[in-house]
Amino acid sequence: MFISLQELELRTVRFGVEVPAGEIEFDSKITQVSDLRAQGSAELLSRSLGEVRVQGSLAVTVNAPCDRCLETATVAIDKKFDLVYMPSDERSSPGEDEIDEAGIEVGYYEGAGLPLNDVLREVVLLALPMQLVCSEECRGICPVCGRNRNDGQCACKAQPIDDRWSKLKNFRAEIGPGN
Repeated sequence: MFISLQELELRTVRFGVEVPAGEIEFDSKITQVSDLRAQGSAELLSRSLGEVRVQGSLAVTVNAPCDRCLETATVAIDKKFDLVYMPSDERSSPGEDEIDEAGIEVGYYEGAGLPLNDVLREVVLLALPMQLVCSEECRGICPVCGRNRNDGQCACKAQPIDDRWSKLKNFRAEIGPGN
């Protein structure tokens, strides 16, 4: 679905979409495993500036590799969103090097409107947790042999190495044991 500025000048655009799995490209590691259901509205905030406000909610389930063990982690996302978009030509004012505080929370679009799938993609990516794990109890992989610790313990003895002290060990070897 495309949210057209021409249509927004006439009225608020309401949407209720169901995006099938695989239609939105998230990331090479993140895959959509359920239909993405979204509903909401888009409205033109200021006719002169072309600011568009998109608000609503979405629900989807995605898979991604677990950050601890690399097995598949399933994440269910149920998120409300309220976003503001401005034309991309508003972003590049001559002589303006710093982004003001309001500019941080604003997205930009090019052309005569916004593709709704791009908005939904952004909401999903921002809703993902910082660390994706298959479960809170995930024990990760062994740093020595690479075995998945969730499948069982390995016999490896990982020796903690603190690189901060390596220069002092070398210095002691240089000056001799008695000094």
